[in-house]
Amino acid sequence: MPTLSLDIGCGPKPKNYFNADEVYGLDVRNDLENKVYMADLIIEPIPFADGFFDFVTCHDFIEHIPPILYSPHRRYPFIEVMNEIWRVLKPDGKFYSLTPAFPSSAAFFDPTHVNYITEQTFPTGFGSNQASAKAAGFCGSFEVESQAWQGPHLASVLRKISLASAA
Repeated sequence: MPTLSLDIGCGPKPKNYFNADEVYGLDVRNDLENKVYMADLIIEPIPFADGFFDFVTCHDFIEHIPPILYSPHRRYPFIEVMNEIWRVLKPDGKFYSLTPAFPSSAAFFDPTHVNYITEQTFPTGFGSNQASAKAAGFCGSFEVESQAWQGPHLASVLRKISLASAA
């Protein structure tokens, strides 16, 4: 069975960090010839079925997702995106994030960066033991497999934990 990967915020060409057999992209424009589908994840879900992908990647993307919005009511788009990533991953699927992070100034100088990631964002917000994001609606669980700095970027690999094994 071929492995499938989704690259969120891919631009014109989806990246294939995990060397999957098939790669799909998600961006704010369609390019179906290159398997790039359109969705604005601040307001829309990922347009794929539950458990569809072995891998999901985000390169320089999650820092653009606001942590909170108040229109028309209070919502947590970053947590909603993390729920969507967890939803479309197969059991034990992996999520890779590469994002400018605190304390690097690269996290702050781009005015479109509205979500500030730290080394603790994934372990304490979305990890299996602490999951502080659950209070704001996070429904899944991830195990942080690795985190490392690549210049101003924090590279994180998370593995989806099934809710049965997280209990």
